[in-house]
Amino acid sequence: MSAELAHETEAAELDRVLAAAAQAAPALAGSTPAERAGWLTAAADALDAAADELVVLAAEETNLPESPRLRGELKRTTFQLRLFGQVLADGAFLRATVDHADPDWPMGPRPDIRRVLTPIGPVLVFAASNFPFAFSTAGGDTASALAAGCPVVLKAHPGHPRLSDLTGRILLTALREAGAPEGVFAVVHGRETGVTALKDARISAASFTGSVPGGRALFDIANARPVPIPFYGELGSVNPVVVTPGAVRARGEEIAKGYAASFTLGAGQFCTKPGLVFLPDEHGLDTALKSALDGAATQQMLNDRIAGGYSEGVAALRSAEGVEVVSESEAAGAGFTPTLLKTTAENFAKGAEVLRHECFGPASLVITYSSQEELIGLLDGLEPGLTATLHAEESEVDDVRPLLAPLARIAGRVLFNDWPTGVTVTWAQQHGGPYPATTAPTTTSVGTAAIDRFLRPVAWQGFPDALLPPALREDNPWRLPRRTDGSPQIL
Repeated sequence: MSAELAHETEAAELDRVLAAAAQAAPALAGSTPAERAGWLTAAADALDAAADELVVLAAEETNLPESPRLRGELKRTTFQLRLFGQVLADGAFLRATVDHADPDWPMGPRPDIRRVLTPIGPVLVFAASNFPFAFSTAGGDTASALAAGCPVVLKAHPGHPRLSDLTGRILLTALREAGAPEGVFAVVHGRETGVTALKDARISAASFTGSVPGGRALFDIANARPVPIPFYGELGSVNPVVVTPGAVRARGEEIAKGYAASFTLGAGQFCTKPGLVFLPDEHGLDTALKSALDGAATQQMLNDRIAGGYSEGVAALRSAEGVEVVSESEAAGAGFTPTLLKTTAENFAKGAEVLRHECFGPASLVITYSSQEELIGLLDGLEPGLTATLHAEESEVDDVRPLLAPLARIAGRVLFNDWPTGVTVTWAQQHGGPYPATTAPTTTSVGTAAIDRFLRPVAWQGFPDALLPPALREDNPWRLPRRTDGSPQIL
């Protein structure tokens, strides 16, 4: 069933939350990496212990299946909390750098100067609808901000308000019992509440996962403040897939099945869903594609609003000139079977903008191309996204090399012979991309590098050792990997 609309947090309560976060910020900034790692581990343990209650409530509010989807997502959520504990233990995230005074420095006498990253301050996190655990209350943005040493004010998503409150209570209790200061975390509700908090001078940065219109509106608010703040928005992505002639010949049917599984996963409600696939003319896969979708089960959308938006999006795609239906969608209440459409490169190039934009749900568009030159022209006309995928054979290396630069230009993650809907949480992950994929293309919202968004550099020049932050003191009490006088020192 669809989730009930949440109430707006009262103005007095929001002010109390923001004041508490501002008061907690110095204490969090002064905490050690080891202390914060302990808080995150305690939070992960508490969420795991409450898994049964959390998963049942999440299924009620989101229409997502309990197993394997929600149980797997909760496991991912607690994993990333613990992984940030490892980031803190490693210490390299602080990028501590020491340059001792040097009278013979080629640029003239050099003073003693030392640089380290420090928490940016209270962070406002706008939770996502489609991942009620991993990108919501205790999700990656919350985990990375807490790891950085920043208090978090979580604006709950109206699609799962009761789950947001329950997760928030469990998380806050665990953090407090582990020794975190008051004000470290709070949940608030309501659209106007989120806007008010974003405008408040006590918020130092914000993150968002959602639609292009919503994210852009919030981005503009963050930048229109008297003192603008960083706004890390993940907005929209069509995630194109390119299939070469050699790949079609070698494993066309396998690719058709993989593509169908990827764009229908989770009712197509993944930000990395492949919305476009480029196939060579005469690919001969129409039957295989239709067969891969025949008998597909009806999947429920997250709520009635998203179901309505999907219906409108599919109708717009179907009505576009030169677009044909490969596999027809059938609706049942808020549930749908997949829709697969196709068109030619010529029609796509001159077609309506709707062909190039994300349709959130189980729909995708096949575009046929006649040459590599035509394909590159199509890629150059795409708006950037989170991912771009290439399916090719290693025997085509020389032929496909010219495709790599266009693919990398439009995506933060480029895949070879894989599907983009798998976004693992790891040290090397990049979940971001040029606008409109994100508002900050130099950052990621998934993986350990996500912590960088909530840290800022401070250089300390000429200070006596006793007054320096621990990370920069001569005896290196936190035993951090540091760069000293230009040379890396790894302990």
